[in-house]
Amino acid sequence: MRRLGPIALCFHALFVAFILAPLLMVVAVSFTDKGYLSLPTDGLSLRWFRAILDNPDFIDAFWVSVWLALVSATIAVIIAVPASLAIARKKFPGREVIAAFLLSPLMIPHLVLGVAFLQFYSKIGLGGSFYGLLAAHVILITPYALRLALASATGLPREAEDAALTLGASRFTVFRRITLPLILPGVAGGWLLSFITSFDELTMSVFVASPATQTLPVRMYHHITQTIDPLIASVSTVLIVLTFGVMLILDRFYGLDKIFVGKG
Repeated sequence: MRRLGPIALCFHALFVAFILAPLLMVVAVSFTDKGYLSLPTDGLSLRWFRAILDNPDFIDAFWVSVWLALVSATIAVIIAVPASLAIARKKFPGREVIAAFLLSPLMIPHLVLGVAFLQFYSKIGLGGSFYGLLAAHVILITPYALRLALASATGLPREAEDAALTLGASRFTVFRRITLPLILPGVAGGWLLSFITSFDELTMSVFVASPATQTLPVRMYHHITQTIDPLIASVSTVLIVLTFGVMLILDRFYGLDKIFVGKG
């Protein structure tokens, strides 16, 4: 094992470098002073970061993505929690069918979902609306919230809940003070994963979004189809820094291991 130590260390170092290299390249390109993607560059400049402020469409699209991800992830968790408790604890006809139905969006390509939602919304008058985009995102990300909530609910001991019911507590009180805290790591992880998936969704959103409801990935995609300049790199750098900052805050005040692994 000791002889394999340096080999394993080198392998992990190469793997981390392979993962981080594209991100570092994007960050480096965002500081170029040229009007096109260039690396190496002759000098460092904040020109393309200032350009973000001169393009309010990107800022508006960012807030659309944030609000869309917040609301859709919250709705997905509200759906996933009772569904996971029912699937994990109850035995009733059609349980497997319901579980498969809720997880089915994972097996459908996002391109197919986008075309399907485009056709459906055009017939019922929701095409290009925020509510139509929200409904599509909820359907898409609910399986992610359900999987983590279901993992926390499976095998959950019921002794404390039964004792609370015996002592006269209502079922809502038992859920709020006993069940929910026990499955909270899975619920929090499911919400975070759902938020990330919704915020980053492009393939389906291209078909459903309108100019008034463009998300940030859709706005970046349309910008790339028109021109390739370092503005996209600067936007990506801002997102990388924001993501890194949020992860640090979560790890400092809550712990990423509690969210993703469920450790107490």
